Amino acid sequence: MAQDTRSINSDYKDWEWSADAGERARLLQSPSVETVPKSGESQGNGLGATSALGAVFIVVNAALGAGLLNFPAAFSMAGGVAAGIALQMCMLIFIIGGLVILAYCSQASNERTYQEVVWAVCGKVPGVLCEVAIAIYTFGTCIAFLIIIGDQEDKIIAALVTEPEEAGSSRWYTDRKFTISITAFLLILPLSIPKEIGFQKYASSLSVIGTWYVTAVIIIKYIWPDKELVPVEIPTSPSTWTAVFNAMPTICFGFQCHVSSVPVFNSMKQPEVKTWGAVVTAAMVIALFVYTGTGVCGFLTFGASVEQDVLLSYPSNDIPVALARAFIILCVLTSYPILHFCGRAVLEGLWLRYTGVTVEEDVVRERRRRLLQTISWFLLTLLLALFIPDIGKVISVIGGLAACFIFVFPGLCLIQAKLSEIQETRAISWWAQVSYGVFMVTLGAFIFGQTTANAIFVDLTA
Repeated sequence: MAQDTRSINSDYKDWEWSADAGERARLLQSPSVETVPKSGESQGNGLGATSALGAVFIVVNAALGAGLLNFPAAFSMAGGVAAGIALQMCMLIFIIGGLVILAYCSQASNERTYQEVVWAVCGKVPGVLCEVAIAIYTFGTCIAFLIIIGDQEDKIIAALVTEPEEAGSSRWYTDRKFTISITAFLLILPLSIPKEIGFQKYASSLSVIGTWYVTAVIIIKYIWPDKELVPVEIPTSPSTWTAVFNAMPTICFGFQCHVSSVPVFNSMKQPEVKTWGAVVTAAMVIALFVYTGTGVCGFLTFGASVEQDVLLSYPSNDIPVALARAFIILCVLTSYPILHFCGRAVLEGLWLRYTGVTVEEDVVRERRRRLLQTISWFLLTLLLALFIPDIGKVISVIGGLAACFIFVFPGLCLIQAKLSEIQETRAISWWAQVSYGVFMVTLGAFIFGQTTANAIFVDLTA
């Protein structure tokens, strides 16, 4: 991609995006990323601290998570192993392309976070829509995390407590709503209140190890299945051609690391688009193997009867699986505060810009507002998680938003960046890149529309 771009989109200043508001919004990044202050001199001078290998690990860290639990069900919805792998491979081309586009536009606009790049390149309206989408996405993901906690705790408690089979005999302290609530109040809420969450990066590394362990358990359980496991029906083709699209939300949710990718790119010692292309390709291939291993082995083990959360398909008394459940709970406990922190940072940036107040002028009320935002966010996500027990319904909604981050906004950025170039004649490569951007926006809009409509008219009304 050519670098002969001028300062992109002067409309970016229409709302007087102050340095203070931008600094607040800069907090929306992976806690594992140590970036340098934004300045004209620092961009591209190798002042970051992250090596290319370290960037690969951080991107893999951002991509892998509790979303892998839903990949076996996604393969079932897609119609089998061949359809699931083919869908992943096709989407991976555009997922990597979106990550490269974001790095290119970050350099062109000299911005260091996802939403700031969209603001600078695409203008006010797409910038606001991007920030609202990030807030909704992180909110929905927090709901999904609480549902996962309930799912895993149900199985762990079932293994520890012997319950009589008569209906209505469940003890109050084993009730799902109680266990989710007590875990959330004792562990998640205290981790969500602090102003900074840099300490979370150490726990995040442990949660990555946990996701690898979960994948290993699912693969081993497929190779050496339990003796009591009965043969199951394994679909080999989708029921209808449109059924393949039902797997798209899960794939988008699993591979969505684009929001945190821009800070990772700018934290590199040599933030170059070519190097970044190699980094994200390696990272996505690693994530592909993890997700494919989990999806294929989990699907072949349980077939069409696999649960939306694959760990729920295993018996409660299986010790290796119980340890996997504990790792997933740890992963979710550390991920919820991070996602909430990201959403809170976006809401704070929107508030500061709307009121026109700088951080220094509003420092006295920041703590009170942060507490109010955190408690409101926490209680709303907890309430919804208690009454939406099916994680598949949540992912079907937020998976469509993930498609916007992967396809729509990067595609818009590429189109606007190319249109901003000063060229007397348009080369074939220019038209090819603009066409690619248009296709990405169209594809992302289709995935978003299809999955959102399906979630509203099928899942949420069921």
